[in-house]
Amino acid sequence: MHDDSVPPVPSDGRFAGLRRRGFLAATGAASLGALSLAGCGGSGDGGDPEAGGTPQRGGRLRAAFAGGGASETLDPHRANLFADAARAKALFDKLADHGPDLAARPRLAERWEPNRALDRWQVTLREATFHDGRPVTAEDVLHSYRRIADPREAFRAKASLEPVDLNASRATGRRSVEFVLKRPTAEFPNVLAAFGAYIVPAHADDFDANPVGSGPFRFVSFAPGRSAVLRRNDDYWDGAPYLDELEFVVANEESARVNALLGGQVEYAHELNPTTARAHEGNGRIDIVRLRNSAMQAFCMKTDRPPFDDVRVRRAFFLIADREELVDAALAGAGETGNDLFGKGYEYYADGLPQRAQDLEQARFLLKQAGAEDLRVTLDTSAVAAGFTEAASVFRDQARKAGVTVDVRMGSKDSYWSDILDGGTLCCYRSGAMPIEAHISQRLLTDSTTNATHWRHRDFDALYRQAQSTPDKEDRAALYGRMQRRLYAEGGFLVWGFADWIIGTARTVRGVETDAPANTLDWARFDKVWLA
Repeated sequence: MHDDSVPPVPSDGRFAGLRRRGFLAATGAASLGALSLAGCGGSGDGGDPEAGGTPQRGGRLRAAFAGGGASETLDPHRANLFADAARAKALFDKLADHGPDLAARPRLAERWEPNRALDRWQVTLREATFHDGRPVTAEDVLHSYRRIADPREAFRAKASLEPVDLNASRATGRRSVEFVLKRPTAEFPNVLAAFGAYIVPAHADDFDANPVGSGPFRFVSFAPGRSAVLRRNDDYWDGAPYLDELEFVVANEESARVNALLGGQVEYAHELNPTTARAHEGNGRIDIVRLRNSAMQAFCMKTDRPPFDDVRVRRAFFLIADREELVDAALAGAGETGNDLFGKGYEYYADGLPQRAQDLEQARFLLKQAGAEDLRVTLDTSAVAAGFTEAASVFRDQARKAGVTVDVRMGSKDSYWSDILDGGTLCCYRSGAMPIEAHISQRLLTDSTTNATHWRHRDFDALYRQAQSTPDKEDRAALYGRMQRRLYAEGGFLVWGFADWIIGTARTVRGVETDAPANTLDWARFDKVWLA
């Protein structure tokens, strides 16, 4: 999903002003000034960091995230920041979540089954209880989804639930729901796994004072912009966590998170930059965890306006890019090269297409064919995301070798994502993890609301609808392959890389999953972590 900007958040006495942003599956994550961290908590006796060992129970793990100040909430349907998402995952459950390949995996839903037309899905819930002992029921599910879809609200998962006719959907038993859809939707499980689509008890509304979920941890305390303390849920349906307690602490500047980790004030530091990782990797003080394929890095070309309304110019730009140089310079090597398609390593990814390499001679030939030999174009960028300004500078130099003049224009961090959605012709762009099907539906259909490349082709839309009404997975994969081959040949995303998401941990921390792009099931999976 594209990154949206988040408005500045007022600081309190312990914060400085807004400084930088991280990204989410659907929007950007605001971060504030540094927080002075203090406290005590369980760490163990060290141990071999290369060996997981036998999981042990006990201790408190303190995890440092960038936060959102006094406006933070534990309402899982309002989650925007990474800190929000991690706290929501600890307290609540979704019906499904995304595995490392971004395929939906059952969570509170034990199973799902469509009718032949793919417009009605029967979902059966597993036996699970909320923290107050009440069972999770079909009525809780319908209440949660109807709350998310409330037209008076702007909950994050609302757009994902759009295919569902919630007025017609109904409980068919205590643990069974029939979802009625507005159209055939073969990838309906992706709706169940949507970011923010958490299940809450019917009529629950006091989320910050006493949030009751069905997740692996129970609520203890919450101070917005400062910390949240949670305790193990011994009755969790997926097995009780190893940790006794989990504390989320807010440290908005990356340097504050790193210093807290090095000083033993936290055991887990989220969102480190590649330079920090390189400085500390292998030095024996902390461990560095790299979550591969967490963020697509791209240049976005508007396909409906000059010069990119000429497919020959788009193809020339594909050939101008030296992807390895961009990864090395803009990402400090913390990533891998892209091939002009979203979702490398994800379900349905067209990995059989030839890897593009720089070919300046062919690029110049295509530009000459298009009558664009002395092309001059403006590239919009911003410090809104790590590596954007560096990528713009590198690509400007690469383009010069093909006779193209690229003028780099710096945009506002606060309005960048809205500015580039319909403005300009070429811009820096990135996206967090999401299913390829969702990427297509949200960004590449004629009516997609975040169609930054302005790729609008009715025959392409028809292929997507055909895929969504195709029951057989292999046949569906073939259709997604056709769509991706067309995008590879003439689309508007020049995808040059995929960035690692970097986490630092104390040497005593075990069980942090490495095959877990940010915002997937095993990211921030603290119920499976333990202290050695």
